Amino acid sequence: MTAPTVAPTRETSAPPRRTASKTQPSRRARRLRDNLVAYAFLAAGVICFAFFSWYPIVRGWLLGFQQVTFAQPAQWVGLDNFRRLFADPLFLTAWRNTGYFTLLALVFGFAAPFVTAVVLNEFRHARGYLRMTVYLPVMLPPIVTMLLWRWFYDPGPGLFNNALEILHLPAQQWLESEHLAMVSLVVVSTWANMGTTTLIYLAALGSIPGDLYEAAELDGASIRQRLWHITLPQMRFILMITLLLQIIGTMQVFIEPFVLTGGGPDDATVTVLLLLYRYAFVYNDFGMASAMSTLLFVVLGLFAAGYLRLTRGKG
Repeated sequence: MTAPTVAPTRETSAPPRRTASKTQPSRRARRLRDNLVAYAFLAAGVICFAFFSWYPIVRGWLLGFQQVTFAQPAQWVGLDNFRRLFADPLFLTAWRNTGYFTLLALVFGFAAPFVTAVVLNEFRHARGYLRMTVYLPVMLPPIVTMLLWRWFYDPGPGLFNNALEILHLPAQQWLESEHLAMVSLVVVSTWANMGTTTLIYLAALGSIPGDLYEAAELDGASIRQRLWHITLPQMRFILMITLLLQIIGTMQVFIEPFVLTGGGPDDATVTVLLLLYRYAFVYNDFGMASAMSTLLFVVLGLFAAGYLRLTRGKG
């Protein structure tokens, strides 16, 4: 008789299990290695940002309390730079001109991109071409833009005066007149910088549900009513942010008066940054320039904090 075969038990047939003690350390090591790599990349970015951004800011604040020139080493003078700054008659002139430029830029530069975006959004064909045309001035180097507009404003063979001559209107001293110089600079700044804001508005308009406009049209709403009751409420948050950014940007206007007018005529276009530039690179007084930049930083910071507090919860 043959001996009966014995069926293998589950313990003998099943493959051996890996112990958790062998796999758990490897997982921990791999996780630790991944975290170290991530922190290394993060540390590199923080170091670069601190070296190229935070350090110049802190260094600029310290220079505002020092007497710094090329002729002698830095000396701590406390608040003397700020006292001399307030005593300068151009100080109030620069702030007044900067505020006037900002106000004009809000009238022209804030409304023009929004109106342009609304008009372009109504086109069904050649959208890409029109958007590229609007954004083209932003891609031009600023100095090229300023030289182009200097030819436009030329009192002799300039484009604008030639157009006025064709219309039998008197020629204008666009950049040489105290009343027209600042308006001319605002026009240049608006044309050169409105492309980015227009694309932001176009993206915001594209995110508005089309059902709202269709329902409004069925109810007989006019274009003005659709704009007032649908477009503006849906874009309120974007408009608030762009308004804040535009005020901060226009308060730091520099290249337009520096290239086109040099601060003239009769200091009618001297701005805060242009006066700061004169302190540093014309008068060789880096302490005064740093004090001016510190004061501008404080003013813009307080304005931004107050604006965000007032508009909190209204987006």
